[in-house]
Amino acid sequence: QVQLLESGGGLVQAGGSLRLSCSASRGTFSIYAMGWFRQAPGKEREFVATISRRSSFTNYADSVKGRFTISRDNAKNTVYLQMSSLKPEDTAVYYCAGRRGLTTILSYEYEYWGQGTQVTVSS
Repeated sequence: QVQLLESGGGLVQAGGSLRLSCSASRGTFSIYAMGWFRQAPGKEREFVATISRRSSFTNYADSVKGRFTISRDNAKNTVYLQMSSLKPEDTAVYYCAGRRGLTTILSYEYEYWGQGTQVTVSS
């Protein structure tokens, strides 16, 4: 069973950048499609981005398209989320998730989840 651990969150001013990392242990990382989700206070968890097992396919929420980039390094068992032009509305706890098979934007189809990392964007 794979275990996921996010890092890289923090406080940043609007317009700034952050890179989140999610490291996987216990499992064959390359067999998992990976995704990033986020949850703001008082809101439901929402899809941010997903990447296929060999990085051939990526998909983004409209709200982050053109500003965020998902990538992965299977040799390092790590998936990344590069976030640029950050806005206060990007403030949330960001979670990485993994599933065997194809990518999906549906959170309930992911089998494994990290604990989350807080991203706060000040105006």
